[in-house]
Amino acid sequence: MTRHAPTPQPQTKPQPQAQAQAEAEAEAELQPQLQAEPGRRALLSLSLGLGLGLTVATATAAPPSRAHAAPNPDRKPPALAAAGRELLTGELRHTTVIQSFAFDEQWGHIYALQVVSSGVQLPGEDAPRTHAERSLSGDLCLNRLNMDGSPAGHMYLKGFGHGGSIGLQPSTVGPTLWTEWDANPRSGYGRGVCRFRFADGQVLYRDSDGLLTYHPVPGSTSNYPALDLLHQQLLLRYKTKGVARFALYDLNRFRARSFRPLADFPQPGADLDLPFQGMTLYGDHAYQLLGRAYGPDNPPSSGGDARLYRIDLRTGQVDWEQLEQTAPDLNPREPEGLAILYGRRFDPRLCLGFTEGPPGARRYRLYYKALR
Repeated sequence: MTRHAPTPQPQTKPQPQAQAQAEAEAEAELQPQLQAEPGRRALLSLSLGLGLGLTVATATAAPPSRAHAAPNPDRKPPALAAAGRELLTGELRHTTVIQSFAFDEQWGHIYALQVVSSGVQLPGEDAPRTHAERSLSGDLCLNRLNMDGSPAGHMYLKGFGHGGSIGLQPSTVGPTLWTEWDANPRSGYGRGVCRFRFADGQVLYRDSDGLLTYHPVPGSTSNYPALDLLHQQLLLRYKTKGVARFALYDLNRFRARSFRPLADFPQPGADLDLPFQGMTLYGDHAYQLLGRAYGPDNPPSSGGDARLYRIDLRTGQVDWEQLEQTAPDLNPREPEGLAILYGRRFDPRLCLGFTEGPPGARRYRLYYKALR
């Protein structure tokens, strides 16, 4: 695949408008798509050869009594304890690592975020910028891939964040994407989240028309969204005063700007000081991935320090935690992203992303395993 980005189609950066008018126009633009979104029953029959064929119950969440609890060592390991099987490998538009990904099974696409690589000059910029400058500015490339990994389009998101998680709402007219938004100029991490429609070749700015934006936790940063459409839930990971937390919301209420969470609790495992590498949710459980690439303090001989967690959203407690054994022979094997893959011929699967290859020639590898 091509690694160097040709000049994208520019979008004229809009002038600031009144917030209410901008939101009304954006909502009106998205309304046909939102009306076309499949409901819970319709999601059970999405098809792509994969499709869906499962029965689920509506999840409920109560405020957690504790944020962390050690799993019972005598308990039989769940199916997700096994190493994952390879699903897909390939390259993204830029040579930087994959940050997160999501599946659009209705249209047969994968969407993946990465920080824009060094040497790229976007419309309106007077010179190419370095990767460090892109990271601090929160400039992302949103890749659209076919299910075989071949490229199928891209967008640029300027001033959005680091790209640590992505949510996707499918519909009959194309998906709505949820991402981190409003990058803090001191860190490059987003202070809110947003949703928008995919438009191939477009450059979006943090104040572009067509964005619906949210600041659910004022004063926070590192706002990462994940969606569970079968249960109409949104999971937010955020940081406030340096402390990472999870908040669970009813999706429809969140879209209506009612930000009272169903649950809110500290991120488990934060005391390990391992990089946060991805999250997803399904029903009563959230899943998170922590860990570093191989290096002097994390040698391949150790098997790596990537850790997978399953968290009960009803209590905020960890009910399964493990050193992840998937793909130990990759180099540098940095964990990057979690997502759910639904299917008619199989139960939902948990998909994990990893990066391999030297700087300037990074590749992604996606793996899957049983969800439960």
